[in-house]
Amino acid sequence: MDIVWEKRAEGKFHQLINKAPVFLRDMARKKVAQKAENLAVQANHPQVTEKDMVDAFFAETPFGFHGPMKTDMQELGIDYTQYGHDR
Repeated sequence: MDIVWEKRAEGKFHQLINKAPVFLRDMARKKVAQKAENLAVQANHPQVTEKDMVDAFFAETPFGFHGPMKTDMQELGIDYTQYGHDR
């Protein structure tokens, strides 16, 4: 399924993926993008939003890596707490 991404969300998605270890990037890109698109469809969003993208990263990233992921999100100006995720 091809769904359009909000430009800001898509840009942040690529920035976050580029912070992942090189050997995990392709798998992470596929899994997180697919999850974000599924979440957007389930929520009846016309586009993948930043919330969909953030929720997808939390869902698809193993819990042990949430700390570094949160740091990366903060560095990119993403306030994941506004989407219900804890600091």
